[in-house]
Amino acid sequence: MSLLNILQYPDPRLRTKAKPVSEFGQSLRTLTEDMLETMYQAPGIGLAATQVDVHQRIIVIDVSDARDAPYILVNPELTLIGNRFDAEEGCLSVPGYYETVERVEKIAVSAFNVDGTEQIFDAEGLLAVCIQHECDHLEGKLFVDYLSGLKRNRIRKKLLKQQKLSA
Repeated sequence: MSLLNILQYPDPRLRTKAKPVSEFGQSLRTLTEDMLETMYQAPGIGLAATQVDVHQRIIVIDVSDARDAPYILVNPELTLIGNRFDAEEGCLSVPGYYETVERVEKIAVSAFNVDGTEQIFDAEGLLAVCIQHECDHLEGKLFVDYLSGLKRNRIRKKLLKQQKLSA
């Protein structure tokens, strides 16, 4: 396994809409293992393939305290079935920033695992928020897009400055 480079906002590649996965096999398994390792190392609770410059519909998530209950969702589709509420979110592609975003508290999920087996389940709470957040990445959308233009621009400028200083 190897660590992958996580793209940082405002990198334009984060705006790329991901394409469905059509081939299941060892390369997909290796990618998802690398994504999990990268997510755990970051540390984070979710990572979309778009964030590591792979524009396929793949997300990995683990919201467990022990970090031993990963979800690998390939070609996920969501149905929003709960009430809306405000959730504080952060993002590995927008390091150091946490903001309140409106999400749905319960969702129905349909996706495939790395072997191509369909999995259908309901998710709520933190897991539901995380899946919605990561699925936004697959559409080229970031949590900062839910913020005011002023806040988004302030975050963008600070991150660009940090990136220049670390280069």
